[in-house]
Amino acid sequence: MRLKQLELSGFKSFAKKTIFLFDSPIIAIVGPNGSGKSNCAEAFRWVLGERSMKSLRGGRGEDLIFNGGGVATRMNRASASLTFDNYDHKFNVDFDEVVITREVYRDGTNVYLINGSQVRFRDIIELLAAVSLGSSDHYIVNQGDADRILSASEHDRRVMIEDALGLRIYQWKIEESEKKLEKTEENLKQVESLRRELAPHLKFLQKQVEKVKQADKLRLELKQLYFEYLQREEDYLQQEASVIKQEKETPTRELAKIDKTLAHDGSRSGVESSKELSDKLTRIDQDLRGNVHRRDELGRQLGRLEGRLEIKQANLVAAEQEEARDFSHQEVTDFTQSLTTQLDQAERLLDLNLVKGLLIRIKESVKSFLERGHTREADEKAKGELEQIKSDKNKVEAGLAQLCEQEEALHREKNKVNGQIAAELAQAREVEREVYELRARRIELLARLATLTAREEKLTIERENFERELTEAKVLVNQEVARYHDMAFNLVPDTNRTAQEERRRKIERIKIRLEDMGVETGDMAKEYQNVSERDAFLMKEIADLDASAKSLEQIVKDLQLKIDQDFRDGLTKINHYFQDFFALMFGGGTAGIGLIKEKSKRVMAEDGEDLDEETKMRLLAAEAEEAKEGIEIKVNLPRKKIHGLQMLSGGERALTSIALLFAMSQVNPPPFLILDETDAALDEANSRKYSEMVSNLAARSQLILITHNRETMSRADIIYGVTMSSDGVSKLLSIKFDEATSYAK
Repeated sequence: MRLKQLELSGFKSFAKKTIFLFDSPIIAIVGPNGSGKSNCAEAFRWVLGERSMKSLRGGRGEDLIFNGGGVATRMNRASASLTFDNYDHKFNVDFDEVVITREVYRDGTNVYLINGSQVRFRDIIELLAAVSLGSSDHYIVNQGDADRILSASEHDRRVMIEDALGLRIYQWKIEESEKKLEKTEENLKQVESLRRELAPHLKFLQKQVEKVKQADKLRLELKQLYFEYLQREEDYLQQEASVIKQEKETPTRELAKIDKTLAHDGSRSGVESSKELSDKLTRIDQDLRGNVHRRDELGRQLGRLEGRLEIKQANLVAAEQEEARDFSHQEVTDFTQSLTTQLDQAERLLDLNLVKGLLIRIKESVKSFLERGHTREADEKAKGELEQIKSDKNKVEAGLAQLCEQEEALHREKNKVNGQIAAELAQAREVEREVYELRARRIELLARLATLTAREEKLTIERENFERELTEAKVLVNQEVARYHDMAFNLVPDTNRTAQEERRRKIERIKIRLEDMGVETGDMAKEYQNVSERDAFLMKEIADLDASAKSLEQIVKDLQLKIDQDFRDGLTKINHYFQDFFALMFGGGTAGIGLIKEKSKRVMAEDGEDLDEETKMRLLAAEAEEAKEGIEIKVNLPRKKIHGLQMLSGGERALTSIALLFAMSQVNPPPFLILDETDAALDEANSRKYSEMVSNLAARSQLILITHNRETMSRADIIYGVTMSSDGVSKLLSIKFDEATSYAK
């Protein structure tokens, strides 16, 4: 099996369709920096399943698609295809030529194809694992990854070596077997659970078959009880309905008569006439209050006029006796005593109108006292005012007399109306007494009818219960129970419902027993047979699943033994080649790899306290991972006392890693090996040694060299030159040295 060609289209800088033919053991790809030659190695990595965009120098899937430049337009799809000659059928497919293709689109969609048929990513990985092209990428070594195997952890080194030895396919088979085993164990638990769930039902069915005869006997007894119970219950319902109907007739007729009488008495209650008298009485009271108000007002006017009259008369008498002069001490004293006497009198009065009149007189007295000493012209004026006051007083007294006469007339009319109202009230009380008695009787009749209605409702419920019981009887026994009318029973009527209730309770007890038996429906014998057959089938399933689980466990053990054995055999071979390549590169010295337990990273509590559950689980998982042995690399350089990788220089580390990678490729050689500028750090002498190793490797694997080193180029049979034009598109030139040599000769 060998690699035949690589075809690129739209992948990174290879915008146009580009084909690399690999017809020789050693092919070199050369070109200036930035021309796109390293894109060839990334194309190999990508088409063989690489998913890390970081490893492909990109951030998203569309970064792998040619994005245009200059006059070149961007593309919407990138594809890469590897063609293998499968004449020896190392690939487990029925084709002599296998084409593996991967495509990516602008939306990030990836498509995997094998010979033009779309497949899963897993299918690609499983196919490649059979020819040592696994996920560790040991078949592609670039300048930056040359030191990767040295700086990797012991566990990661083991994974890389297992991949190089072609053991990953067995590990995937182990994983698949473990998944199948887990699924088988889960199915086994489910089947066992089903059988455990079925066992009680099977036992239950056995008991049910035994209960069928007993249930039939109970149904026969229940049928006889139903015949008597249903007939008695129907007789009772009919008789009770007739009694209630008769008892309701008399109260209903009497109630209708009372309602008619109440309607007539209500019409002669005299409510309207009483309302007219009440309205008339209200108007009289309003007139009386108005009359009193006017009388009070005239009284107040009369008081004021009398006060003024008295004062005017006193002032005139005093004016006639003496002329205007100053007041003496005695006059002031007498006037003050007069005011005091009048005020004391006002305090003893209870009538507010009299009090107001007295106050008016006091006011006029004060005014008159102060006006003494006026001229005679003033006296003449005062006499005129006195006559006017007397005239006003006479008018007010006449008005008061008229109001008193009106008030007496209103009182007489009020007494007359009150008498009429009293007569009508007496008549209304007699009617109310009769209405009250009728209403009391009506309430009594309604209560009696309500009792009968309640009995009627209860009877309706009992009728519904009877119908429901009849329906249940048809279901529990059979339709024959509906012919209870045809059964000849010499039934003695029950004196009360106690005996019927006892029959009812007996029926319920039998129904409960039948319900507890649970054998009302279905063919128990047939169901028991079906369940027994299912139980036997589940037993056979358990045996088959148990045998399958043991077989899978044995497969896992056999695969693990094979992995361990092949790994140790491969480790021995790698050590042999590693020592040879190392001695060739360094001119002597020793090198080897060996198994070693990884150092435990477990940290115990210093004070000895118990760890929490989460920490315990984490430490257990770490210990399980550490139980697998890792790979340790030991080197001893000639002429130097260097025994550890940490003390190697950069060039020494590069030569050591190259020697180890070449050794790994010799044990289970991949179809091809890509060396991407791994010789960039080598001097001229080491370049020659490197070239010698390349020639030796070419005997077992195709070599694709991406290099600037002339010594390395000299070992190539075909050189592909990659260049880039101004539009950013990589172009390919090729030289076949065999044809060139023949042409030169």
